[in-house]
Amino acid sequence: MAVTQFIGTGRRKTSVARVRLLPGNGKITINNRDIDEFFNYETLKVISKESLTLTETTDKYDVFVNVHGGGFTGQAGAIRHGIARALIASDGELRPLLKKAGHLTRDPRMKERKKYGLKKARKSPQFSKR
Repeated sequence: MAVTQFIGTGRRKTSVARVRLLPGNGKITINNRDIDEFFNYETLKVISKESLTLTETTDKYDVFVNVHGGGFTGQAGAIRHGIARALIASDGELRPLLKKAGHLTRDPRMKERKKYGLKKARKSPQFSKR
């Protein structure tokens, strides 16, 4: 018995989310934990589910996510990106809807690197005249 699954990889900042969509009733599991247990804030849960609610497939698929790296906000964005890519793999007609909402664009903003002579990326040492 072959179960059809759709795979998508999402990224944001330093977070990487590997997403699997399986036909089911809408259960979301992140790193072997329920979404309510994984994310403390309601806004992060909403961001993660955004692609599913936009395409009205919330109760059509079970979502299994493996996410690592970055912080909670970056991980939520990576999950959204991965779910959007997996939904396109399941149904190509959803692409224009997800593209217009900006769910397929990888957020390119990264942490700026530290420069020599400075304390951080832009913070300089305290100036003293003498």
